[in-house]
Amino acid sequence: MNRVATVLAVLGALFIAYIGVSYLFAPQATAAGFGLPFIPSDNGFLQVKGVRDLASGLIIVALLATGQRRALGWTMLAMALIPFGDAALVLGHDGSAAMAYFVHGLTAVLVALTGALLLRTTHVRPANTSGALPHHDTASTS
Repeated sequence: MNRVATVLAVLGALFIAYIGVSYLFAPQATAAGFGLPFIPSDNGFLQVKGVRDLASGLIIVALLATGQRRALGWTMLAMALIPFGDAALVLGHDGSAAMAYFVHGLTAVLVALTGALLLRTTHVRPANTSGALPHHDTASTS
């Protein structure tokens, strides 16, 4: 399960970073696949989404690279709100229901599943069963 969670996190990071780069360099073409019936003509507005998507991917990579699997699990659960919100916005603006459910909705489920798997496979420090009290450094307390 640990390896599955890691692979899903890496794929998610690569995917969202790719989407971000696509919005930066080909904003109109990329926006056409989002599912909304109207695409803003201002590339700057679309490129803002690109920066945020790229940063989202880098956050995942940074947490993976530093071994912060538990933090990554919680982050992925929170990040699942982004594609869920995207699906709701597409549906709320008479966009493509297929894009809303099968792209954004499925992405939300996969991101949440990845977060849950990461939390489930995070190793928790075993309980002290020796009966000894944990050592506390009294020199650093005042």
